[in-house]
Amino acid sequence: MSSSEFPAPGTVGRPTLDVAVVMRRERLHGPSSHWQPWRWTLDSVIPDAPGFGAGPRLLHDDDGAQRWLHPGYKVELFRDEAEGYHLNATTPAPCWFVLWRMDEEATLAPEPIPRPVVVTLSYYEAGRWLDAQETVEQVPAPPEVIDWVRDFVDAHYVIEPKRRRRPESFRPLVDRFGNAASVTTEKKRGPGAGDV
Repeated sequence: MSSSEFPAPGTVGRPTLDVAVVMRRERLHGPSSHWQPWRWTLDSVIPDAPGFGAGPRLLHDDDGAQRWLHPGYKVELFRDEAEGYHLNATTPAPCWFVLWRMDEEATLAPEPIPRPVVVTLSYYEAGRWLDAQETVEQVPAPPEVIDWVRDFVDAHYVIEPKRRRRPESFRPLVDRFGNAASVTTEKKRGPGAGDV
């Protein structure tokens, strides 16, 4: 199924799309392949379909290269993330963001496989995951999905006017305890002030 086959999103309640994630294991070449012969990476985000089932399944296995399908993810649009969607939709290359983790207890394969946790279209949400040291990858989102996001952004995102910040030099001076402080340029006079 190609990414151009996304069904029209639901209009009842919160806007959502049902998606599936494809993860790919690829063989590494070069000196580092001694220690790590392959790596996992995000392959694609595609429309979910009833025929995909409920759990992960192996799509392709050839000479160590594998592709695993993970169905059953819901991409929801939230009003408080509208700015994050706006930033994604207005970039030259809008994309899906997928947070995934290695499933050390996988029973479907002889070795651990990656398991997607959540899919989003919000630039800010992906940034929060990266700040939390999570594994987040991105793949291009198709134009019809980005048009859907733009429609949501147009309806819910209000650009807040930037407020002029007062220069730091106009802020009142306070000491480390929050008490008013003062600065003087007058020369100290009296004993111990360096008078000769």
